[in-house]
Amino acid sequence: MPAVFLKDRSLLFVSGAEAQPFLQNLITTDIISLGADEARPGALLTPQGKILFDFMIWQDGDGYMIETDAGQRDSLLKRLTMYKLRAAVTLAPSTEEGVTVCWGEDAEDSQGGRGSQGVRDSRFTKAGITLIRRPGKLGDGKEALYDALRISHGIVTSGSDFALQDAFPHDVLMDFNGGLSFRKGCYVGQEVVSRMQHRGTARRRVVTVSAATALPETGTEITAAGKPVGTLGSVEGGSGLAIVRIDRAGAAMAAGTPLLAGETPVSLVLPAWSGLVFPASADEASA
Repeated sequence: MPAVFLKDRSLLFVSGAEAQPFLQNLITTDIISLGADEARPGALLTPQGKILFDFMIWQDGDGYMIETDAGQRDSLLKRLTMYKLRAAVTLAPSTEEGVTVCWGEDAEDSQGGRGSQGVRDSRFTKAGITLIRRPGKLGDGKEALYDALRISHGIVTSGSDFALQDAFPHDVLMDFNGGLSFRKGCYVGQEVVSRMQHRGTARRRVVTVSAATALPETGTEITAAGKPVGTLGSVEGGSGLAIVRIDRAGAAMAAGTPLLAGETPVSLVLPAWSGLVFPASADEASA
């Protein structure tokens, strides 16, 4: 596949003698176990456990590169600076703008390096795809190709698929894709997400959505018997993503109740790599 340039991504470099403990005690990702050629998802949460900022993070030399939406970078930098206090940490925007992604044969050809040479996106690795992320513009493939790949494998992005400060990490499958640690100790919002994990109370989950015709626009409500179960996110033709209440969707599917995105009949599938299944009844959902 051709290399695709994602122009709306920006980079932030975190370095210094205390960069690792600074980030380890702040964000959801366990960066101590982060591989040298691996990029993992992560988030900075609100104290209530919701996603305030989301990003990808990887090692770059003696520091860490954070890739986030261009519209988030300056606010993320400001928030990290607020937490920095007297820590021996330097925070600086990268001089490179945008990120290039490639997969398939192009990804295989670019493996073997780290940092600017390319890092493996662990979200796609979970889905059985080798996808490499590299800073800067290194290709001109259509961004729709990347979106179609994301959609087909249940990989969401903020803005298109969920609103910041509205979703918990479990909602976007961070408990399965390597972006959420339950073993590394305290970080902002950790108590809330740990409680959700141990009590098994996560009900909103990412699903892939398909229809026989083109799906309606992003933001369209998905319903069962007139009751909302979720909201449509990214859309490419007859395929899309949504975050839905899997207990409500599962009960509707078990009862044979049609699921609709607006007026369009749809089917919902949980990403295979997550290992999740739809509960078939309210009793099963609360088990």
